Amino acid sequence: MVKAKYQGVLDLGEKLNIQNGDVSEANGVLTVKGTAATQYQKNLLWDEIKASGGENPSDIVADITVADTSVFARHTVKSGETLGAISKHYYGSAGKYNTIFKANTDILKNPDVIHPDQELIIPHA
Repeated sequence: MVKAKYQGVLDLGEKLNIQNGDVSEANGVLTVKGTAATQYQKNLLWDEIKASGGENPSDIVADITVADTSVFARHTVKSGETLGAISKHYYGSAGKYNTIFKANTDILKNPDVIHPDQELIIPHA
């Protein structure tokens, strides 16, 4: 029953390719473990847990570790994207685009020029 309540979390974990995943249910509590690639992915999982169970759910225990703590996220540029749009997606503010630019000066020479399929580092804000 609890597993069904948190099916969205389990589906997201599968979509994000969470490694070393383990899910068990006992005494009305769902225990979820795994390793997210980045902090951003871990945050997505926690947001989904809160969406399903409320701000402080007592029927789920999640032990999610992060494989790469050196970055907040990694982003592959899609056609039509801008650093401002990418910044808004990860930080909630387009104005932080320069943070992303500075972290990627090895592949970017101008913050107004990015290309599809470039993999950008999204640093911790």
